[in-house]
Order: sequence, then C-alpha cells, then structure tokens
Amino acid sequence: MTAEAAIEKVLKTYAECMSESDPAKARAAFHPSAHIVGYLEDGLHDMTVDEFAGFVAEQPAADSAPRFDVLSIRIAGATAGVIVRCDYLGLTFLDTLSLIETDGAWSIYNKLFHVEGPA
Repeated sequence: MTAEAAIEKVLKTYAECMSESDPAKARAAFHPSAHIVGYLEDGLHDMTVDEFAGFVAEQPAADSAPRFDVLSIRIAGATAGVIVRCDYLGLTFLDTLSLIETDGAWSIYNKLFHVEGPA
C-alpha cells in the first residue's frame, strides 16, 4: 500500500469515528500521544486522544455521512500534513492534521481545528 493510500485509510477511519460516534475508531485513527486542539465558542480546547474519544462517544451518530473533504495531502518521508474540511455537530471545521508513520502504520499525531461557521 502506498503512503497516500495508507493515509487515506486513516482519514476514512477518522471520518467514521465522528459520523458513527465510535470512540474505538477515534483511538485507531490517532497516535496515542496525539493532541486535538482548537477554539470553540467557550474558548480553547486541548484534548488527549482519550478525551477526544470520550467526547465523540457522547455525541449522537449522524443519520448520513456528513461532508468530509480532503483538501490536500503533503507527504514528506514518514510525516504528512493534511487539510480537511468537515461538517460535525452542525458546524463546519477546517482541520489541519499532522500524521506520522511509526512501525509501518500511519496515524494522526496532531489535530488543529478551526470552526468556519454553521454547517
């Protein structure tokens, strides 16, 4: 499998974790040391993978697959930068994801999110 195909598989798991409210898929998509960071209306949020997985589990599953557009993928060796626009919880997010390949597997190492507005 190419690096791009492996990254796209991780991105699919990430999209499914949110649309299905599946904490196991959140843990599968993210590196155990990852952080999920960004601003919501109530201020800065900085979550560990376990905190994010718990947040995902508390949300209702989507009735249908929401928008999840991969805008760019840039691979540099065993690292990659990905920009994603997705709808989640009635909002449109622009996510900047850093991925890393460790032990032959790709995972999201950091997620910076920005709320663009209502979905």
